[in-house]
Amino acid sequence: MEPIGVGIIGSQFVAEIHAEAFKQVRGAEVVAVASHVRAFAEKHHIPKWFTDYRKLLELDEVQVVSLCLPNYLHCQATLDAAKAGKHVICEKPLCMNLQEADAMIQGCKEAGVKLMYAEELCFTPKYVRAKQLVDEGALGKVYLVKQSEKHFGPHAEWFWDIERSGGGVLLDMGCHGIEFARWILGRPKATSVLAQCGTYVHKDKTKGDDNAIIIIEFENDAVALIEESWARQGGMDDRAEIYGSQGVTYADLLHGSSLETYSEVGYGYAVEKAPTTRGWTFTMFEEIWNYGFPQEMQHFIDCVRHDTPPAVTGEDGKVVLEIIFAAYESAGTGRKVALPFATEAKKPIDLWLSR
Repeated sequence: MEPIGVGIIGSQFVAEIHAEAFKQVRGAEVVAVASHVRAFAEKHHIPKWFTDYRKLLELDEVQVVSLCLPNYLHCQATLDAAKAGKHVICEKPLCMNLQEADAMIQGCKEAGVKLMYAEELCFTPKYVRAKQLVDEGALGKVYLVKQSEKHFGPHAEWFWDIERSGGGVLLDMGCHGIEFARWILGRPKATSVLAQCGTYVHKDKTKGDDNAIIIIEFENDAVALIEESWARQGGMDDRAEIYGSQGVTYADLLHGSSLETYSEVGYGYAVEKAPTTRGWTFTMFEEIWNYGFPQEMQHFIDCVRHDTPPAVTGEDGKVVLEIIFAAYESAGTGRKVALPFATEAKKPIDLWLSR
């Protein structure tokens, strides 16, 4: 069985994770990378390196591209990849606005290639087990899903720049919680959003929000409460709670499977991150696997090989983005916002800043 060739576009934090994850994927091989940093290719023993991703897209041996780029570049890179006949893994969020989302989805459909919205929480082992409990009825009818991810800021400078990122923590990490809740609940339609966000700690770095609270109501009489923060000191915290009529489950991704560590210099992938690993932190054991990245990549490679749809699609990414736009509108107006929500705004945070 010939391996499916993968090309990675980008070389920062999430590209490192994708490169490491693909080393654990059966039937796939990373054969090329497009980046301004040649050391990335050398570190991961990737045979071909380009500074222009369009050169990577010309390679016949590349069938799948993994987009690990700043948000504002997602749309054009996806359209170029689709035109070149490459299947696309697009890191979250899908893109900057709803018009770009439509263009990406349509472009991939017309080219006959698959578009996976990379939401690793749908592949994270603890969360997968929680989903199994829900699906087998162990918790009864689920009425509340809570998810939170908190640390002291993003891992690359471009996240602070709202022109390149499109938003603050509500966009960056809220998209995790929104898709997680949709997935746990069986992806019902969302009917309303109420949100609050502010910039409390990092006003010197960004115009974007660094703390956000989101409440989403769904048509199946369920609610999601999502809390995301770039303002939390003390390292990463990532957890979920699922409440049903006949039970409850709590999933803490870090504290139950980690080492309590003190370091004055920091360690691992997170050394380059603004939320440093200096001081006391919870060090993950097999972090990439525990967050579901190899499982996510394996799933998409299997989808390409067997011509099956991915579990998390471009359409899912657009739904998440629509909810995020509505959440920024809610945070800006102080009112609950009904869904569906249409807007011509170029980036989500415009709806908050304009108020």
